[in-house]
Amino acid sequence: MRAFARIAAEADGRGGTRLTTLRGESPLLLRRTGGRSGGGVTVHLVGGAAGPLRGDDLRLEVAVGPGAHLTVRSVAAQLALPGRPAPASRLVIHAEVAGILHWLPEPLIAAAGCDHVTSTVVEVAEGGELLWRDDLVCGRHAEPPGDVRLETTIRYAGRTLYRHDLTVGRHAGGWDGAAVLGDGRAAGTVVAVPGLPKGVGGALTASSGAALMPLAGPGVLATAVGPDIRHVRAALDPLCEPAPPPAIPHPTTDRPTADRPTADRPTADRPTADRAA
Repeated sequence: MRAFARIAAEADGRGGTRLTTLRGESPLLLRRTGGRSGGGVTVHLVGGAAGPLRGDDLRLEVAVGPGAHLTVRSVAAQLALPGRPAPASRLVIHAEVAGILHWLPEPLIAAAGCDHVTSTVVEVAEGGELLWRDDLVCGRHAEPPGDVRLETTIRYAGRTLYRHDLTVGRHAGGWDGAAVLGDGRAAGTVVAVPGLPKGVGGALTASSGAALMPLAGPGVLATAVGPDIRHVRAALDPLCEPAPPPAIPHPTTDRPTADRPTADRPTADRPTADRAA
C-alpha cells in the first residue's frame, strides 16, 4: 500500500492558526480536533487500515509557517505487523518548522514478525520551536519484538542538532544488551528546541532509566527506558503535557450533627417496635 499525507499550517493574521492543507490517504487519515487553544490547532492521525504491513510505503509531510502553532497527535498506537513476504514497511516523515510544532503521537508497537523502518527529518528554522516525541514498545504482551529501525534527524537553522538511530529485533545484534535497552521493553525520547515549553506539568527525575541532557545547540533531549510503556510515560509525560489547573476548594455544606436528626434517635411522637399503638 502506498499513501501520502500532508499538513500545512500558517498564521491567520489574527493571533491564531489556520490549516491551509489537510490531506490524507488510508492508512494516514488526518482529522482536525478540538477547538482553538492559545492560538494553535490540533490534528489527530487516524489509522484508516491495519498496519503498517510489510511492503507499505507511507509518507507524511508537515509544514508550520511563522507565527503558526500546530499540535499533532494520534488516536491510537501504531502497530507494525508482519504481513506477506515483501520489503520492509516504511514511513517517511518530513517536517519544516518556522512556527511551533508539538509532535505527540501514541507509541509504535513492534509486533512479532514485523519489519518496519521509520525515517524522520525535521528542519527547524531559526526562531522556530519544536517538541518532538517518539515512543517504542518492543512487542505486544508476552511476545518478542519484530524488526524495527527508527532513524531521526533534527536540524536547527541548517545545522544538525540531533541524530539518532535505534534498531531492535532478532536481526539487531545487541539491542537488548546493557549499551542499548537492556531489560527494557519500551523506550521513549523527547527533543525540545530551543527548550521545554512553558506551562508543562513538571520536570524529569533522573534515574537509572531516565535522563535529561542538553544538546550541542539550542535544545534538550529527554530519554527513558522501562519494562513497559507505563514507566516511560511516567517519566516523559510531565515534559509534554500542560500542568493541571490547581484544585478549587469547595466549601463544605455539612451542618453540625446537633442540628441534624438521626435515624436511630426516636422522637417523642414516633412509635417504636415495642410500644403499643
